[in-house]
Amino acid sequence: MLCDRGALKMRPSLCAQISGFHTSKPGLAPRSFFGVEDFIDDDNSRPYTYQKGKKSKNPNKHVSFKQRTVAYMEPFTLDVFISKRFVSASITHRVTCKQVAVAGTNSKDIKAVLKSRSDIPACLSVGQILADRAREADVYTASYTPRDRDKFEGKIRAVVQSLIDNGIDIKVYLD
Repeated sequence: MLCDRGALKMRPSLCAQISGFHTSKPGLAPRSFFGVEDFIDDDNSRPYTYQKGKKSKNPNKHVSFKQRTVAYMEPFTLDVFISKRFVSASITHRVTCKQVAVAGTNSKDIKAVLKSRSDIPACLSVGQILADRAREADVYTASYTPRDRDKFEGKIRAVVQSLIDNGIDIKVYLD
């Protein structure tokens, strides 16, 4: 665009200054409003919308020996889920994240036997079946930490007590 005096009229636009490889003349190249630079985080690893988690505030923070070794010393964890309709429990290996034993009142073999799928006798039967399946997989110890919203009483306690009564040693961590 030429002005009336013959000079280029400059418009405000989104342009990045570039210089050609073979020419020494600088030029202006159009840059998109949502350029790649807008979507890359600090370490240029991935778009900011796909960040996996929070970055540590202190990357040089000391991790205790117990924090580093607890997954190997107590490799199996118990997970209990109780809803209004059914009860489910599983024993998972912490390091490999594989479920070793699973039992729930939603499975076909247990559904037919139980009168109700969410009461205390159902919890006791889930604990007994889970203990049998865990022993088949050579798991005799597990640790259990209740979720923040769960209290260690009632149906959850019935599942854990049933596991203990059937030969699985459960270490319960209450905060």
